[in-house]
Amino acid sequence: MPKPIVAVVGRPNVGKSTLVNRIAQTRDAIVHESRGVTRDRSYHLADWNGRDFVLIDTGGIESIHSTDVFAPGIREQAIIACDEADVIVFVVDGSVGVTDEDEEVARICRKVKKPVFLVVNKLDNPDNEHDLLWPFYALGVGEPRPISATHGHGTGDLLDDIVAAFPEAVDEPEEEADVLNLAIIGRPNVGKSSLVNCLSRQQRSIVSDVAGTTRDSIDTMIDWKGQRIRLVDTAGIRKRNQVHEDVEYYSLVRGLQAMDRADVCLLVIDCEVGITEQDQKLMGMAVDRGCGIVVVLNKWDLMDTQEKRDKLVSSYNKRMDFAPWAPVVTTSALTGRATDRAVAAAIHASETHSSQIPTPKINDLLAKIREAGHTVSDKGRRLKIQYATQTGTEPPVITFWCNAPDLVNDNFEHFLENRIREAFDLEGTPIRLRFRKRVEKEK
Repeated sequence: MPKPIVAVVGRPNVGKSTLVNRIAQTRDAIVHESRGVTRDRSYHLADWNGRDFVLIDTGGIESIHSTDVFAPGIREQAIIACDEADVIVFVVDGSVGVTDEDEEVARICRKVKKPVFLVVNKLDNPDNEHDLLWPFYALGVGEPRPISATHGHGTGDLLDDIVAAFPEAVDEPEEEADVLNLAIIGRPNVGKSSLVNCLSRQQRSIVSDVAGTTRDSIDTMIDWKGQRIRLVDTAGIRKRNQVHEDVEYYSLVRGLQAMDRADVCLLVIDCEVGITEQDQKLMGMAVDRGCGIVVVLNKWDLMDTQEKRDKLVSSYNKRMDFAPWAPVVTTSALTGRATDRAVAAAIHASETHSSQIPTPKINDLLAKIREAGHTVSDKGRRLKIQYATQTGTEPPVITFWCNAPDLVNDNFEHFLENRIREAFDLEGTPIRLRFRKRVEKEK
C-alpha cells in the first residue's frame, strides 16, 4: 500500500525544517535562521509506531504581496503539497504570536478538506505555554498544540495523533508469487504512456486492466513469454492548468507511490532533454526504497549523430554515478524499438533482486580479500572481518561480523560492494551491507 503523505506548511522561519528533521530523525532538511532557506519541497521517509509515511518539507508561505521573486512559486508548491497530502501539519511560531502570514496560511489550510494539526513551535517552557496558545485559536484550524521541535517536547503526542488520522490501511489481495510488479516511472512527457501502450499491445496477450491502489493509476496485467507482469503505470498524473513545476511535483509523488508497490522500476528518461535533476531524484528514491532498477533511455532514434550520443552518455555517467549497477537500455517506445530488451533486463533485475548467495561463496570471497590485505585501520586498531552471510533479499542484504564495525568507512564499504558485484551477478539491484560486532564466547 502507498505510504501516507504528511505535508508540513507554514510561513518562513517558524521551524518547519527543524520539525521535519526531528520526526524523520535525520538532518537532511537545511535549517538556518534566515527566512526562505527552504524553497523546494523535500521528501523524507519517517515512521511512528510501526506506520511508515512520507514527510514533505515545504518552503515558507509568504503574503501574496511579498516582493520576494521566489514567493509565488514557493506558495504554489505548498498549496500543491496540501492538496496531495493525507495530513497537514501547520507550524506557527509561539514566540512571535499570530502574524498576517499565519492567517494567509490558515486560509489555505481551511480550503483543503484534510486533517490539519496546528502546532505552536518554540514553546520551550511548559509552565507558560498554555497562556501563549490562546491567540492561535483565532486562526480557525483547530486546537493549537504546544511543541518544541528543537527539544522534542510534544512531538510524540503529535505523531500519535497524526498516525491515527491516516487513512485506514486497506487489506489488499496477496500478490501472486509468480507476478512481477514493474513500475514505469519518470518525469512527465518522457514516453511512459507510450512505453506502457507498446508493452501491452505488441506480441503479448493482455490479461486484464486492474484498478490500482495508486491514485489515478491503472495497473495492466500482461503475459511476457510465460512471465506474468503487472505494469504499475504512473503516467496518469493529474494535469493542472498551472506551471510546469506542479506537474513535476505530481510525478515525484506518483513515483514514490509506485515504488512502494514495485519489485523493479523502469526509469524512463527523455534522450532529447537529457539527464535532469528530476531523473536523479527519482533514481535516488528508487535506490533508497531498495527497488530493482532498469534505466530506459527513450527516444534514442532522435540521437542521430555520434556527438549527441556521446554527450548524453557522458552526462548519464556523471549524474547517475551512484548507481553504476543499473542496466541501461536505449529504446524508442513510439516505434517499439528494443522494448523487448527493457523487459528482459527488468526480469533479470527481479531475479537478482531476490537472489540468495550461498554463505560459503561469500566467505570464500572474504578470504581472498583478507589474503590481499585489504582492510581499514585507525590509531592502532585494525578491522578484522571474521564471517559474512546474506541475511535478507529484495534487495539482498549481506551482514559482516567483525571486531570493530565503527572502523568501516564509506570507501571500504564501496570497495566491498564492488568486489561482491564482481564475484556475483547482482546487476539491476541495490544491495545493503551491514556490519555487526562479533561477541566473543566466554572461555
